[in-house]
Amino acid sequence: MPVVRPDHATVFDLHGARFTSYASAATGADLLRSWRLDVPAGTTGVEHTVSGEEVLHLLDGAPTVTLDGEATVLAPGDTVVVPAGSRLKVDNPGPGPAAAWVTTTAGLRAILPDGSVVNPPWAV
Repeated sequence: MPVVRPDHATVFDLHGARFTSYASAATGADLLRSWRLDVPAGTTGVEHTVSGEEVLHLLDGAPTVTLDGEATVLAPGDTVVVPAGSRLKVDNPGPGPAAAWVTTTAGLRAILPDGSVVNPPWAV
């Protein structure tokens, strides 16, 4: 049975946030990718356009998620469905950290406002 323990997850830091990868090609997942997103207090996110659908489920904190220009403050238990081609930004202006569980399909890419493309290693 493929079980990924927290001490065997792969950690990536990008744009002030931490991405802890659990379900990936390296752990035996074919189609789906899942990771924990940790956003420290006072973090301003980077807007990006996602190439594929993402689902973000808030575990803790009160970040502001902006989807195609519409901002919403999340509470634990809230889930955001991010359609492919949407512009997404996650800010955490509050005093405490925020954590979310994110799931997508393999091969997700992020296109930054300057046109550069990020191929996140946790979503390959």
